[in-house]
Amino acid sequence: MTTPMSASLALPLPCQPIPRRLTAPPAGWTTTADVIVVGSGIAGLTCALRLREQVGRVLLVTKTVLSAGSTAWAQGGIAAALDPDDSPEDHLQDTLVAGVGLCDVDAVRALVTEGPDRVRELVSLGAQFDREDDGEIKLTREGGHHRDRIAHAGGDATGAEISRALIEALRRVQEDPGIEVIEHALVVDLLTAADGAACGVTLHVIGEGQVDGVGAAFARAVVLATGGLGQIYTSTTNPPVATGDGMAAALRAGARITDLEFVQFHPTVLFLGEGSTGQQPLISEAVRGEGAFLVDDAGRRFMQGEHPLADLAPRDVVARAILRVMREQDRDHVWLDARHLGADFLAERFPSIVARCRELGFDPATQLLPVAPAQHYASGGVETDLVGRSSIDGLYACGECACTGVHGANRLASNSLLEGLVFAHRIADDIAARIPAGTLPLREAARGRDGADLLDAHHRLGLQRAMTRGSGPVRSGEALGETMAVLNELAALPPSVAEPGPPSWETSNLLHLGQVLTLLASRREETRGGHVRLDYPDQDDRRFVVRQSIEVDADGLPTVSERPADGKGLS
Repeated sequence: MTTPMSASLALPLPCQPIPRRLTAPPAGWTTTADVIVVGSGIAGLTCALRLREQVGRVLLVTKTVLSAGSTAWAQGGIAAALDPDDSPEDHLQDTLVAGVGLCDVDAVRALVTEGPDRVRELVSLGAQFDREDDGEIKLTREGGHHRDRIAHAGGDATGAEISRALIEALRRVQEDPGIEVIEHALVVDLLTAADGAACGVTLHVIGEGQVDGVGAAFARAVVLATGGLGQIYTSTTNPPVATGDGMAAALRAGARITDLEFVQFHPTVLFLGEGSTGQQPLISEAVRGEGAFLVDDAGRRFMQGEHPLADLAPRDVVARAILRVMREQDRDHVWLDARHLGADFLAERFPSIVARCRELGFDPATQLLPVAPAQHYASGGVETDLVGRSSIDGLYACGECACTGVHGANRLASNSLLEGLVFAHRIADDIAARIPAGTLPLREAARGRDGADLLDAHHRLGLQRAMTRGSGPVRSGEALGETMAVLNELAALPPSVAEPGPPSWETSNLLHLGQVLTLLASRREETRGGHVRLDYPDQDDRRFVVRQSIEVDADGLPTVSERPADGKGLS
């Protein structure tokens, strides 16, 4: 891992200590594997399947059922340079521009060069992408891309098709003694050895018999593929399971968390009214890729002149423009116009979106669709190197819970599925090489500290509202301070009377990540990518072409560090 240049920087806001573990019942059962993979989206499934071919025993655990993660909700597609007129270099440049100077160029290069082969492997595994009449994979375009390079399936059901193919591949080998799957298993905390290395996890399983309740799973390596933290906000496109569990567990264990201030708010989420909370219906960027466009109340195409790519500008550019129009016109949404595409085309190309819109009382073929930004993706997370290693030996991270450096300040559309594929392979191969080399031994867990008081689940909505107001799509120093004050109050509440269990564990995870996110956002006094400051509306390349990281010490006190980024992709 790269060592940050500064070991300790001043914190702009007071912050309550973050506990090193959660209160939980003692482990009532144990199990052991060579590798534990946590999560069953594209990253976790790909990693587990590849590891099964290379190590003795893999344990795959997932929070609910195999198909319930964020991957299945991905609409638009997966980006890769599959067209002969496209190239990995072109894909790299588009990714760097979207990341606004903060991408890790080596990580992006790995993504775009290995990506096409990884997609072809998905096809060989059984994933059925939409095809042209000549049999070639259909490719479309999304925001920030200068080429048609988005492969899709079922029109707008790409994630669901990829999830189906991977789960079926897993089912074909599930009787293999080399792999075990436990569903309905929530990771509570990481287990660490005396030297600080990861050696397993504590799990809460809703099951029967021996594997039920809280247990301890030990392994040579742990791979976190637990997805994002969307439920930290009142409105998100993420499913209910996205409570940042893996990210928070890594934070409490002392792992380095990086770039967490960069939260992507998808520009076009169907607006269902001010009181609507939870998972919201996404209108894929691919709809604009096929020709739909944004208008204000007067019918003005406000993205014209905003960016050379207009309605297909990078997501942060489009989201900021929408928010500006909403402020100027005192509106809670703008409009997406897809009427000119025609009912037949929309129904064929976007069957899921059309069906969902009609279910909610909207017809994209005849009506303007009200849309507004909502939380969509966390560009930051558990910092990793090019083979997925975190700052804790034996702990790997992949997918949305990881920060590989690929996304920088803003993820390029449809790069997330590709990132999960590429880095899952890299992680599996690194672990497979390290086990026979003896650098990933089975370690004994050190006795941990007593768990900290939990935050009652009934505080979740208040936490979400505070995060949305201050650490949401538009921020300021004053608003961030008000949000941190709410979070500090929640962290300092008297001992919880709630029973330890998923509701209180998830809510506590959201609290701890909210503290970290708000701290990092308060330090970045500029606007860049997914981080928008009303009090610092300009991009400051003199001061902030840096990546910020945070770790907690043995007493739970946060330490912030930063290191220069190379600035590639700055305009």
